[in-house]
Amino acid sequence: MDKFVFLLELIGTVAFAASGALTAMRRHMDLLGVIVLGVITSVGGGILRDVILGITPPLAFRDPTCTLVAVGVSLLLCIPWIRHSLMHNHRLFDVSLLLMDSVGLGVFTVMGIWNAMDFSPDRSTYLLVFVGLLTGVGGGVMRDVLAGNTPYILVKHVYACASLAGAVLCAVLWRLVPQYVAMLAGMTTVLLIRLLSAHFRWNLPRVEDETL
Repeated sequence: MDKFVFLLELIGTVAFAASGALTAMRRHMDLLGVIVLGVITSVGGGILRDVILGITPPLAFRDPTCTLVAVGVSLLLCIPWIRHSLMHNHRLFDVSLLLMDSVGLGVFTVMGIWNAMDFSPDRSTYLLVFVGLLTGVGGGVMRDVLAGNTPYILVKHVYACASLAGAVLCAVLWRLVPQYVAMLAGMTTVLLIRLLSAHFRWNLPRVEDETL
């Protein structure tokens, strides 16, 4: 199980690092900006999770593996021919950003639940879901704020709702099926909702004043 969790964490780190780096490239940031957004997107949610769970120092500062992987992915995307291919093909860029962001969201949502079960004496469903949601969306919120964008969690394709649905399913299944099955089910749910909502342009109703 430890190898499965480590593999998931690496997949999520690569996906969110790519998401952060792509966002930085879209905002025409320099090399440092690309690396910073890649790293923040990858480890930001986990740091928030650890603060909530009382894990000090946060796990991201105990083992540099995920940070180094995020730096490596960010640098890889800065290779001229890769950057040129992405920046001059808007369809490829948008699909890559959506896919990486969705995979990262799904992986870190269930990783949050795994860590809550592992480190917290309180294992209520409410705590598991809250920590899963926070871990999933935290890095993306930090990325969007630093990039000067309105966070996806507030406007884009039921972003938080996808993470919430996956977290609820994973938490409910946790005591009923093997842990890896619960995690895969939650992760798949997040990914499917994100991709379907992007394809069909699903969004929650907007609150607007027609007089403005």
